[in-house]
Amino acid sequence: MTNDMKRRIVKSHALHYGVCTIAALTAVPLFLIVLKVLVAGIGGFSWAFFSESAPSVYKTLIGEEGGIAGGIIGTLLMLLTASAVSVPLGILAGTFMSEYKHKKFAAMVSFLTDLLQGTPSVVLGIVIYACIVVPTGGYSGFAGSIALGIMMLPLIIRSTEEALNIVPTTLREASVALGASFPTTVFRILLPNAFGGVFTGVLLAISRVIGETAPLMFTALGCASVRWDMTKPMSAVPLMIWEFWTDANLQELVWSAALFLLLLVLALNFLAKYIEKRFT
Repeated sequence: MTNDMKRRIVKSHALHYGVCTIAALTAVPLFLIVLKVLVAGIGGFSWAFFSESAPSVYKTLIGEEGGIAGGIIGTLLMLLTASAVSVPLGILAGTFMSEYKHKKFAAMVSFLTDLLQGTPSVVLGIVIYACIVVPTGGYSGFAGSIALGIMMLPLIIRSTEEALNIVPTTLREASVALGASFPTTVFRILLPNAFGGVFTGVLLAISRVIGETAPLMFTALGCASVRWDMTKPMSAVPLMIWEFWTDANLQELVWSAALFLLLLVLALNFLAKYIEKRFT
């Protein structure tokens, strides 16, 4: 083996181990966060924690348990309402941008999507407060859903566009050659073949907004009890974490609520990865 070949092998091994070391170092903070939240919060998990409303100061003083049932229900209701609107709109917009990418209107939509994706969530919350909360005369779960839905749109649009871009062009050509209309080609050929990427983008969008607190503080406001009426102020798990943190008597619940939210986000991300591999 020549000296030049030996130098190349040494450089290759050095680069390989260097990249692996850097990757391991970047993962250390994540493992430390998960470990800290797991150790501090697992002890608070109980049936009451998931089935009862947030405890009051009086209940805490006399030793009664409380939970985050109101936050779980509020989070699910607002996410379902937001998804019911943002998912169809995002998929249609992403389809339009993929199929008409050379149109000027598609370029404008792409620019607005990037702009919306870079907008801070607190700014979005203030805008929704001024445009929805103030005219309607009060905070509500619907206002929170609108804020979350707008935040989900850019991710769904981009994931749909990218998923459709990698669908083989031959499928489009074969559909057109057989006399299929454009809607049939999109909804019967393209979207089913891009289902893995589209659904993965939807799950990642949900996991992105599920932990948002700032926009909900300006829209949903929060509620101590379990509430199903979305026309009234409604709680969410991130809001409850903030409320627990600001109350010295309830700070022990912060870690358990944070652990639940972290596990939910991790589950959504693992599900997204599985679906992406399963349908690719």
